[in-house]
Amino acid sequence: MIDRIQAMRTFIRIVDTNSFTRAAESLAIPRATCTTIVQNLEALLGTQLLVRTTRRLSVTAEGAEYYERCAQILADIDDMESSLRHATDNLSGRLRVEMPGAVGTALVLPALDDFHTRYPNIDLAIGVSNRAVDLVGEAVDCSIQLGELPDSGLAARRLGTIEHVTCASPGYLARYGMPTSLDELENHIAVNCMSSRNGRSVDFDFEVGGSALNVKVNGYIKMTDEQAYLTCGLQGLGLIQPARIAAQPYLDSGQLREVLPQWKPVPMPVSVAYVKNRQMSPRVRAFVDWLAQLFEQAEGVSQDMSRVRQLLRGLHPDEVS
Repeated sequence: MIDRIQAMRTFIRIVDTNSFTRAAESLAIPRATCTTIVQNLEALLGTQLLVRTTRRLSVTAEGAEYYERCAQILADIDDMESSLRHATDNLSGRLRVEMPGAVGTALVLPALDDFHTRYPNIDLAIGVSNRAVDLVGEAVDCSIQLGELPDSGLAARRLGTIEHVTCASPGYLARYGMPTSLDELENHIAVNCMSSRNGRSVDFDFEVGGSALNVKVNGYIKMTDEQAYLTCGLQGLGLIQPARIAAQPYLDSGQLREVLPQWKPVPMPVSVAYVKNRQMSPRVRAFVDWLAQLFEQAEGVSQDMSRVRQLLRGLHPDEVS
């Protein structure tokens, strides 16, 4: 007799990862078992759910309909089991999360012991990088994302806005001087960031008179990794605009000094995203709620979004919905 629940979970994971192999790895079962489960499921239902060739895997119309119903049924089962236990402390299972370097290193990772104390039976698999993450294809439960989210089929919960700071090392300032106006930046060097969306260099930005202003500062180094970006600034390779939560320890120690404090960089929205067409599982909900509480209490994170959207629209009109 086929285990219907196991078969549903296996089918969902195969579709989410678009791979029998990746699904098997994430479920910790042999690939052959995945194949057998789908074959038995198709025989039971009397219809083909997946079209498999040597090069690609696709879902039939019947398979797509079955997927949607299975996702809802499994979410309802998870919620029911969680409510019957009467305590979120009993939540268990694997939770895969992706997050950018500055947020992870400065804020989330130092607080993980608190999450583990609350939910000791949840196993976290955390990826820390600035790359664009395919939540469905990589079987990621949720990801922390900076900036306005594109129309990507994801649902999101806003966690706040992260303040940034323009700064440089004392060694750099001794060599090039302390700028006193935005016009003087043309005589300075920057360590520039590259956008994870399009690979282009990101200009410095400032809030001036209630509006956002892009300022191009020339440099000879471009970075995608936030920790490496911060390291370049500490080494005196140029002006930087890191997240304040990442830079604050170095500002406090004097290894970095704030530059042009009268013109603040535009705050960056931060959200936690998950797949839209699936009900949030109790594990994901617990982690998202914990994140929201963590960000609400963090220094360098604001919950005021009143002016940020308009500022961002002025900076990146094609990326703000």
